Amino acid sequence: MSYIFIAIAVIFLLLILTGVKIVPQSQAFVIERLGGYSKTWDVGFHIKLPYIDQIAKKVSLKERFYEHPPQPVITKDNVTMSVDSVVFFQVADPKLYTYGVVNPDHAIAQLTTTTLRNVIGELELDETLISRDTINNKLRGILDEASDAWGIKVTRVEVKNIDPPNSIKDAMEMQMRAEREKRALILAAEGEKQSAILRAEGEKRAKILQAEAQRETAIQEAEGQAKAILSVQKATADGLEMIKAVIGREGAILLKGYDALQKVADGKATKLIIPSELQKIAGTVAALKDIIEK
Repeated sequence: MSYIFIAIAVIFLLLILTGVKIVPQSQAFVIERLGGYSKTWDVGFHIKLPYIDQIAKKVSLKERFYEHPPQPVITKDNVTMSVDSVVFFQVADPKLYTYGVVNPDHAIAQLTTTTLRNVIGELELDETLISRDTINNKLRGILDEASDAWGIKVTRVEVKNIDPPNSIKDAMEMQMRAEREKRALILAAEGEKQSAILRAEGEKRAKILQAEAQRETAIQEAEGQAKAILSVQKATADGLEMIKAVIGREGAILLKGYDALQKVADGKATKLIIPSELQKIAGTVAALKDIIEK
């Protein structure tokens, strides 16, 4: 009898050992008991009842991605183009992922296809080519909301390539070439305009400087002439004062009269009668002149 108990104990121990499970990191085990959902095992050590509990699904919690192959889509202005994308997602609820939908990965792929066509169908060609961020955000929001019932969290959606038809590419290339030529012509015209403005400003500045130089020259010449006239007048006044000091006031008056007679004659008269008083004064002035010069 003891052997029977030992055998039973060994069998029971083996059953217990076979029911011991360790859930690794980044995984979750969905457990069913008698065919119905029982619990979800997280990372760590767990024991299941033999023949009663079973592992329905081992779910990876790592972020995964689905690479969407190129698909033909039609824009709002009826242009057919090829678009491919990548969807990044991870399991947020292992229970819903297990029981929510058959083949969740395939469901994500089909949902991405229809959503991509709907989003791009609301945009025109030009908007589609320049609105990748808008398309990505719309796709992520719609896919994330629709996949909540499947226990899936869509983390990111990226549109990889947008490939329009060759005729559209040729038209776009011609348009870009025309735009580049237009910008080149505008830049050349702006350069010529700036050059003309700078030349005009330079000529204007040169004329201003030339006029200022001429004005300064004229002012300096006038000042020089004025100084010369003042010097002559001062010398004349000084001479008169000396003559006045020597011959007196009346003599100076007579000398002035002598000068007046010279101007009257102006070299044209052949004969000029000079009063005797003026002759004496003239002699005296000549003598003074000799003394001053010596």
